[in-house]
Amino acid sequence: VAVSIGPKQAQETLRSALAMGCDRAIHITTDARLDQGGLDPLAVAQLLQKIVEKEEPDLVLVGKQSIDGDHGTTAPMLAELLGWSQATFAASLNVDGTTAEVERETDAGTEVIKIQLPAVVSADLRLNAPRYPKLPNIMKAKKKPLEAGDAASLGVDLTPSIVVEGVAPPAARKAGVTVESVDDLVDKLKNEAAVL
Repeated sequence: VAVSIGPKQAQETLRSALAMGCDRAIHITTDARLDQGGLDPLAVAQLLQKIVEKEEPDLVLVGKQSIDGDHGTTAPMLAELLGWSQATFAASLNVDGTTAEVERETDAGTEVIKIQLPAVVSADLRLNAPRYPKLPNIMKAKKKPLEAGDAASLGVDLTPSIVVEGVAPPAARKAGVTVESVDDLVDKLKNEAAVL
């Protein structure tokens, strides 16, 4: 079951997921966007919690981070709301009965952990290479069920808990200076920059 939260255009992504092999899709419609002051990671996690409680899966796979806020916090928040195990940044996933072995990417390399199901796992880029849908599957996807419902109907407060006060580019750097020799460089470093 593929799930997406967002505007009407999200249905195109869900149809692609159906063409790639998902059996059905759920679209939670909302026009709220984090970059416009709405739908922060907590609200997304709460909306997904409602869907998970209804669907009762053993495993929830989510993306590592969104492209708007880039927080990477929805999966841990969802796991906490559900009281489930979690693994983040999964590069490989093997499910065996009631446990899952997850190889996860860290700053120091990779580590392998075992978690109990039910669980929430956030996917790293290397977890899977998506298959390209064939034309017959694209045609079949149009007939697969896509359930749509308004985010407000799920009883989740969509008021953002994160407020973006402003976004500004970093200060422009001064133009560099070309020196003629090493002696000139040392002189400038000693006298002008005062770093030597």
